[in-house]
Amino acid sequence: MSLADLNGGDESQAYRKIRLVCEDVQGSQVLTNFHGMDMTRDKLCSLIRKWQTLIEAFIDIRTTDGYYLRVFAIAFTKKQANQGPKSTCYAQSGQVRSIRKKMFEIIKEESSKCDLKELVAKFISMPESIPHEIEKRCQSIFPIQNVFIKKVKVLKKPKFDVVKLMELHQGGGEDTGAALDKVAAEQTVEKLAGAGGRL
Repeated sequence: MSLADLNGGDESQAYRKIRLVCEDVQGSQVLTNFHGMDMTRDKLCSLIRKWQTLIEAFIDIRTTDGYYLRVFAIAFTKKQANQGPKSTCYAQSGQVRSIRKKMFEIIKEESSKCDLKELVAKFISMPESIPHEIEKRCQSIFPIQNVFIKKVKVLKKPKFDVVKLMELHQGGGEDTGAALDKVAAEQTVEKLAGAGGRL
């Protein structure tokens, strides 16, 4: 499901795809949990250009509540301010390794001290805290731009606990639907009545 749909139509987050898994059904309510995250293909394709280096990294992490996740990050080099007429901004392989190492450090330290709910909030917050931190701390190695957490996979989950799941869903509020204007609805039906007997 698109993050824009989950957050009430915020179009700036439409490129982010969230995967949810059904954990429990209680009456007419389906209790879901985070199962993964991805980016749309058109957003990824819009970032990839010539004359720059693409840096990718992935790392397996463990949250405080026992979830094992694989986090994929992506970044691109950018031109330096004092570069001159040169159009390319390629990083050397040693610089790429240093940036990747820094990405591992930042993702690990940000994720190892929080549970799944807090971590997902960090991934989807605007501006995104982890990519911003990576960009800031890698400036000394090589200037980078368009840093994103590209993908998150849930590798292993702790044993299912309905109490913890209910805690996750606290404060969500019940969706009762929109109020129906009965007079307007009846007038609409009257207008449609002359459609050859079919509605």
